[in-house]
Amino acid sequence: MIKYNAEGKSMGRAASDVAKILMGKDKVDYAPNKVIEDTVIVEGIDKMVVTGRKLTQKKYYRHSGYIGNIKEKSLHERKEENVSLLFKEMVSGMLPANKLLKKRLAKLKFKE
Repeated sequence: MIKYNAEGKSMGRAASDVAKILMGKDKVDYAPNKVIEDTVIVEGIDKMVVTGRKLTQKKYYRHSGYIGNIKEKSLHERKEENVSLLFKEMVSGMLPANKLLKKRLAKLKFKE
């Protein structure tokens, strides 16, 4: 079990650090085809810092495929709804997109 304290750190830097831990790059016996045995527990994700104007200006879009049905939310809205899901999506984007992605994300847990 590896504990990571994200309190006071920027969201991107914390997500990058957690992605490196999940890939096992901090271990001596790193291999790109291995999944680590440890579970990574991230603490203090609700107290992470967002720098600049990203809270209001950064937008997340989703589209259903129907004409005119594009939805947008700001980073502030996404953070208020579910910060753990937002952080998990950020870490997922920083991990390699292969068959091990779901196994690595299953090792990621949150403690508020």
